[in-house]
Amino acid sequence: MFDFTPVREKQTTLIDLAAGVSPIDLRELTIEMVDNQLHRIADCADADVIFVPDDPLADDPFAQDPEDVDLSWTLGHVIVHVTASSEEAAAIAAELARGVKYHGRSRYETPWQTVHTIEQCRERLEESLQMRLASLEMWPIEPNLDNYYKSRPGATQMNAVSSFLYGLMHDDDHLEQITEIAQQAKLA
Repeated sequence: MFDFTPVREKQTTLIDLAAGVSPIDLRELTIEMVDNQLHRIADCADADVIFVPDDPLADDPFAQDPEDVDLSWTLGHVIVHVTASSEEAAAIAAELARGVKYHGRSRYETPWQTVHTIEQCRERLEESLQMRLASLEMWPIEPNLDNYYKSRPGATQMNAVSSFLYGLMHDDDHLEQITEIAQQAKLA
């Protein structure tokens, strides 16, 4: 697994950490991440997907519905969230690699309320893997790594590689949450 600790501890930036990372590396890291996520839900059943965990730190300031800001996320919710974020990062990365200037977000998130089975979670992860790997096939042989963007004011700039890695870092940020939800569901 890629170690994002230096970025989280503000010892370096994601773009500096991305130096020397190739599209082949991104492919291997993506497969490894999705395998890790699938492993964490391997023993889950349908009831675990809709189980509402105890999460006293639940805080989603980006929730579209104000009632969802303090909502504890189900396993299905986390899976659709992480896959949507990584797919968005991969789509932006593919455009940057081809020299396209950043023109806004590229995001679709499956409504979490529609995810009720563990098979849906597995299928969502497998589909996301397919989409992210396909996005890497869109990169030119010599990707444009001098095409930068900022996702919002005050954010650090990113290029194609760091954008793709950002999606993987976001996945990594939620790994323990996936494990915690699965464990709480099993105990319940």
